[in-house]
Amino acid sequence: MRVPARGIGAAIALFVADQLSKWAVTGPLGIDHLGASQDLTGFFSLRFVPNIGVSLGLLSADSDATRWALVAMTGLIAAGVAVWMTREEHPLDQVALGLVLGGALGNILDRIRFGYVVDFADLHIGEWRPFLVFNVADAAITVGVLVLLVRALLTRDKPRPSVESPHA
Repeated sequence: MRVPARGIGAAIALFVADQLSKWAVTGPLGIDHLGASQDLTGFFSLRFVPNIGVSLGLLSADSDATRWALVAMTGLIAAGVAVWMTREEHPLDQVALGLVLGGALGNILDRIRFGYVVDFADLHIGEWRPFLVFNVADAAITVGVLVLLVRALLTRDKPRPSVESPHA
């Protein structure tokens, strides 16, 4: 089995950045309870939101059984991404998969430690909030998936010319 160094590096770097950002927001900045927020600009705030579900608030884990089922499900998905990354040849795809893996692991660790995922990044236009509150892991997962989709849909590896026998 080949070790995809770029993908592993991206996963580790993303995991560390995600956990450090969550620590900074909930620790030194004190944005660690419902209602806590800090406006940084007219369109970006830090706002504590404990996310007990997954994307778009789906699959809410509001009991211990559903919490651990969600940990198991996302852990299996992360394991699948890790296997895919070891089989991936293209360096950009390895990095994209590393972003997805690192983000998934960061959110899994939150769910294990706290029972929810720490979300804090709030993009808005005045009072209009077109996006859900998210975190570094969520952003990396989104970017990683978009890179994979764009590469799969818009770029094609050129097929190798077939070598035909001169005696055919």
